[in-house]
Amino acid sequence: MSSASSSAPEPGRSGSNRPELSRRVQINSLGRQDGTGRRASSEQDIVVEADAAECLALAKRLGVPAVHALRCRFRLGGVDGQGRVSADGLLTATLTRICVASLEEFDSELVEAFRVRFVPADAEQGDGDSLDPDADDDIPYEGTQIDLGEAAVEQAALAMEPYPRKPGVELAGVTAVDAAPASEGAGEAEERPNPFAVLARRTPS
Repeated sequence: MSSASSSAPEPGRSGSNRPELSRRVQINSLGRQDGTGRRASSEQDIVVEADAAECLALAKRLGVPAVHALRCRFRLGGVDGQGRVSADGLLTATLTRICVASLEEFDSELVEAFRVRFVPADAEQGDGDSLDPDADDDIPYEGTQIDLGEAAVEQAALAMEPYPRKPGVELAGVTAVDAAPASEGAGEAEERPNPFAVLARRTPS
């Protein structure tokens, strides 16, 4: 098993359309799966880590006050006969969030294990995996490179709590909003006629 680090920024990135975090890997540098679909024995570990400038850009993309750190370790399997590459990932990140209850900023840790599959963008999805809820999430790629940095950012976005709450802060009034008062429900029940009681009082003519 080989191991590599991708903590350095991708060289030569420029322009307004550059990705916030990009780490590209040539698929021809990966091993091949055998005919049974099993992974190659020489799996490859690659670590993606955002630098300070990338953390600033990621904070804007993710809509948070700050991204202090983002790191993801990928374990890549071999390329199968259709150009697909399976990957196991472990994402860790430290973000500053805004509490939905108190509007205070607080630091939040993300730890997320996931499994994805990189597939050629023009590949036909004819194997039924799209209907299988347990199938790996597919990430399309073009050409001969997969972008592990972009995959890590997408997983971070999916793992973020949509309604972050600072530890120890409670949402006031949730019970009162979500549940109707007992007296109100009882009153409505008393006012509603019971159709079965009406039928029981009827006598055949």
